[in-house]
Amino acid sequence: MDHSVQDWIAYGDEIRRPLQIAKGLENSTKVVIVGAGLSGLTLAYKIATKRPDISVELIEKSSRLGGVIETWKQGGWICDIAVNASRAHPAFWRLIDELGLSEQYSESNSHAKARWIYTDGKRRKLSPLTMLKAGPLKIYRGVKRSRTGKKSILEVIPYQNLSDAMTLGIVNDISSNVDADFLMPSMTKFGENPPMKWKKVKQEMMKTYPIFTPRKGAVASLEGGMQTLIECLENRLNQLENVRIHLGSEASSPESISEEYNIPLNSIIWTGPKNRKMEDYTSLDIYAVGYEMSSSTDIQIGYGTLIPDHNLPISGILHESDVHSTSRAPNGHRIFRVMSPVSRNASKEEVKLCLKRILSPNEPVLFEHIGSRKIPKYPPGYMHNLAHANDGFSRAGWFFSGVSVTHVVTEAERISNLF
Repeated sequence: MDHSVQDWIAYGDEIRRPLQIAKGLENSTKVVIVGAGLSGLTLAYKIATKRPDISVELIEKSSRLGGVIETWKQGGWICDIAVNASRAHPAFWRLIDELGLSEQYSESNSHAKARWIYTDGKRRKLSPLTMLKAGPLKIYRGVKRSRTGKKSILEVIPYQNLSDAMTLGIVNDISSNVDADFLMPSMTKFGENPPMKWKKVKQEMMKTYPIFTPRKGAVASLEGGMQTLIECLENRLNQLENVRIHLGSEASSPESISEEYNIPLNSIIWTGPKNRKMEDYTSLDIYAVGYEMSSSTDIQIGYGTLIPDHNLPISGILHESDVHSTSRAPNGHRIFRVMSPVSRNASKEEVKLCLKRILSPNEPVLFEHIGSRKIPKYPPGYMHNLAHANDGFSRAGWFFSGVSVTHVVTEAERISNLF
C-alpha cells in the first residue's frame, strides 16, 4: 500500500511498520478489543468517540487497566515501572492534547542529556564518536547489509558492547537475538519509503505538533508518571455510553470471542500477547533507589547508564529525577530506576552492592523492588514474518509490531481513522 504525503507527515516512519487490519473492520457495529493496555485503551477511546453508534467492548484478563504501564508511588517518591516518557512524535502529542493533559505534560530536563555505557569496569560517555570505534567501514557495511532484511542488531552495528547495551535497554535481550527491522525500520529501510525526501517529511512533521514543539533528542513526560495517562483514558471511557470494560475476563482465542459476543472475526482487535510461550519472553526486576542530594553529588546529572556486562546483576540505570521536569523525589533527594535481568540470577543484596560500585558508594535512603516486567522476544526475521501474516482479525499493540508508546498511540490513531 502506498501512503500519501499527508500520511507520512502525520505518522512519519511508523508507516514502515505493518498494520494487520481485517477486511471489513470499519463496517462493524460492535468491536471487541482484547487487552486493556495503552494500545487497547487508546483504540477504545479513539473508536468510541469517533463513532458513538458503534458498541465497544474492552476485555482485560487482569484486575487493572494499563498493561505494562504502571507508576509506583511512595510518599514523595515516584517511579515508572516500565515506560517513563515519550519520544517526540506528533500522534502522541495529539492524544495528550485531546485528553486535556497539556498542562501536565512537559519536556525533559535539557541538562540531563548525557548517556553512558559501563564496560570493563569503567563508565564512558556515549557520543557519535562511540560508533566509530567499530570502524566506519564496518558500520557502513552493516547498515548496507541490513537492507536485505532479517538481520540482527549485532549484524547492523558490529560493536557488541554498544549494540547489546542498546537492545538490553529497550527489549532486555542481547543484540544478536533482536530483529533490526523491528527495532530500526528507518535504518534498514523496512517497508514502504516516503514519496518525498525524509528530511522534508521531518520538517513538515515538526509543524504539526500541538502543545509545544520538542527539541531534537528530547523526550517528554507526564506529571505523576505515565499512570496519569492511563487514569485519564479510563475516566474518559467510563463516561462513554457505548463502551463497556470487562476486567478479569480471559480471552482464550479470537474464535472464542467471536462466538461469545456474537460478532464476526473481523470485528476483533487483539492487542495482547498471542501464541507466545514462556521461552518467548525475557524478564526484568525493577528497583527504585533514592539518595539524599548531599550524598549523591558524585553522580553526574544525566539520562542514564547502559550496562551490557553479563557478569553484573544490572543492565541499566535511569536517572528518573534528573530526566523529568516534574518532581519524582522529595525535596533534597534524587531517585534512580534500576533494571536487573532475571537471567542474571541476582539477589536484592547483590544488586545493592553493585550499585555501590558503579553508581555511588553511599548508602541509599530508598531501595525498593517495585515490580517485574516480562518482555517479548523479537528475533531476526520477526518483522518480515509479520508483513505476511493474515489472521482474519486485527492485531495491534507492543506485542505485535512495536515497543514504544508512540508506536501504539500512532497505530491506534491509524486504525481509528478507518471508521
